[in-house]
Amino acid sequence: MLYSCSPAGAMAGSGSTPTGKSKRFAVDLHCHVVTPAAEEIVADAATTDPADLFTFINEPTREVNRRMMEAVADKLVSVEARLADMDTMGIDIQAISPSPTQFHYGVDAGVGQVAAQTINDRIAEITHSHPDRFVGLGTVPLQAPDLAVAELDRMVNELGLRGVEIGTNVAGEELSDQRFHKFFAKAEALDLLIFMHPHGFTEGQRLSDHYLINIIGNPLDSTVALSHLIFGGVLEKYQQLKICVAHGGGFLPAYSGRMDHAHQARADCRRCIAKPPSSYLKKLYFDTVVFAHDQLEYLIRKYGSDHIVLGTDYPFDMGVTDPVGFVEGAGGLTDAEKSSVVGENAMRLLKIQTEVDAAR
Repeated sequence: MLYSCSPAGAMAGSGSTPTGKSKRFAVDLHCHVVTPAAEEIVADAATTDPADLFTFINEPTREVNRRMMEAVADKLVSVEARLADMDTMGIDIQAISPSPTQFHYGVDAGVGQVAAQTINDRIAEITHSHPDRFVGLGTVPLQAPDLAVAELDRMVNELGLRGVEIGTNVAGEELSDQRFHKFFAKAEALDLLIFMHPHGFTEGQRLSDHYLINIIGNPLDSTVALSHLIFGGVLEKYQQLKICVAHGGGFLPAYSGRMDHAHQARADCRRCIAKPPSSYLKKLYFDTVVFAHDQLEYLIRKYGSDHIVLGTDYPFDMGVTDPVGFVEGAGGLTDAEKSSVVGENAMRLLKIQTEVDAAR
């Protein structure tokens, strides 16, 4: 079922006009919400997660994080504050997903299930209250794949969510492990977008200074996760998966030649896949949260403008405050390419249909 939305500011009775200057329909595929009720559910639960974004940080970073979280706390929970910021940023629709702090993969499976259901119910509530401005990406208790599969079904068939956000490891386990295959099979069968987002790096002992656990650690964990999904044969086995990777895909999209060389030179790199690793990488989608125009331009030229989607990482300080302007400022892009990146690709992946599309 396609979801019908009208451009923000063009809705009858919307009462406001976006202050963003873009003429393009803009869909933010990388933005987060927090569900406080889920934190209450896991508050007393023991965790087996070996690390997260807050494990390998020093005291100066803890203090900056404290001030940052105070500044964005209302934006993470208040729909009204979010809508105002969207109008300022020129965002027509947000595909809201949980903050990675709420994956909760390290807690008992039953507790994780209840927390995930609570988060998904809240995301669905937001999308149903403002169907012209939001679509939802949910979460699942991946530490228990059977429960994760059941929650995928509920998310789609009962709540109407459009995708699922997952971490780059499951309490230290690689996503390529055989026990997670049933999750990928279900996501493929449901034609559901998977948005993969890191939360620090599990081997971050050297990354505690200067917020390196985020600056380097986040894209590094995405790089490791993607490498396992490729070399482990997951992307070969489930060829119809739709996966979008945060932060421009991490480091791997910019350095794929080395893995292709290894695949050609070494038999141990060909145990699960016959084709060059980069051929699987080209099936993925990446967001625009890369901060430098030359990096965005590289991703578009290497992987195609149809595989890049707009992202902000709203409302965190490592995000982008003028996402549409960032794409508009990239050199050498055609008008059609910019429109694809700013909104059309996400609309296709999330099955959003605007009145403009319906009239075609």
